[in-house]
Amino acid sequence: MKHFIFACFFGLTVGTAQADLKIFATVPEWGALAQEIGGSKVKVYTATTAFQDPHRIEAKPSLLAQARQANLVIAAGADLEIGWLPLVLRDSGNSGIQTGHPGYFEAANFVNRLEVPATLDRAHGDVHAAGNPHTHLDPRNVLKVGEALTARMAELDAPNAAAYQAGYQVFAGKWQTAMTRWQKEAASLKGVPVLVHHASFVYLLNWLGMKEVGTLEPKPGIEPTSGHLTGLLARQQSAPAKMVLRAAYQQEGPSQWIAGKTGIPAVLLPYTVGGTPEAKDLFGLFDDTVQRLLKGAR
Repeated sequence: MKHFIFACFFGLTVGTAQADLKIFATVPEWGALAQEIGGSKVKVYTATTAFQDPHRIEAKPSLLAQARQANLVIAAGADLEIGWLPLVLRDSGNSGIQTGHPGYFEAANFVNRLEVPATLDRAHGDVHAAGNPHTHLDPRNVLKVGEALTARMAELDAPNAAAYQAGYQVFAGKWQTAMTRWQKEAASLKGVPVLVHHASFVYLLNWLGMKEVGTLEPKPGIEPTSGHLTGLLARQQSAPAKMVLRAAYQQEGPSQWIAGKTGIPAVLLPYTVGGTPEAKDLFGLFDDTVQRLLKGAR
């Protein structure tokens, strides 16, 4: 009988040790990266979709329930989720995923952030003190974050550390090959001037060498106004853009208005995984983004 009880207990503890690493990702891109690294060893819950503004999410009970069970929270960071994630962390009752603990990971901490303001002034709109948080749209950043994320996953789930390292190495090899192809395909985009709805594409444009000549928002986070759009229209005479870009979660009206008045194409970019039917994963995200930009630049 004692042997039977011990066997049951041993089986239970082994089963627990081999359980999925439960991951709460705030945004689709980092959830997709965790899945690439972890494969069947992880269970990933993504708190938002490509059709939601990640700045403005409600801390619903369903998010609290998922965070309560998580071993690891992966956030974009740089204050992208400042309006809702601190509430989710606080009210989850999960001590392991609080800021400063191994179970909390911010992608922005592992890349060189752009647009870090010299001074903070809310009169300038929704400015992020830690810089622009949309870091994933430079594929070089995806590799940097992936390396750091792999180490963190291995720390939290040591029995599967080798599997995570192997998963990352396979992903990184395919990613390097894909980056070379994307850069070759997108070579003609260098120097192309564009308008953007919001500063969502700073890292993408920097990577491709494209030029942002204006934003439809008068200030970050402030919806486009007719006066501001009219001013952008006038500037087309001196600093013409070749297309106007928006993310899947942004309203199409302002960019369509500019397109209708100027004749330049309004280009919808997926922005993150799931933003278009083609952007089914991280590779599809960049495949589709590059192709949509090339089509818009013709």
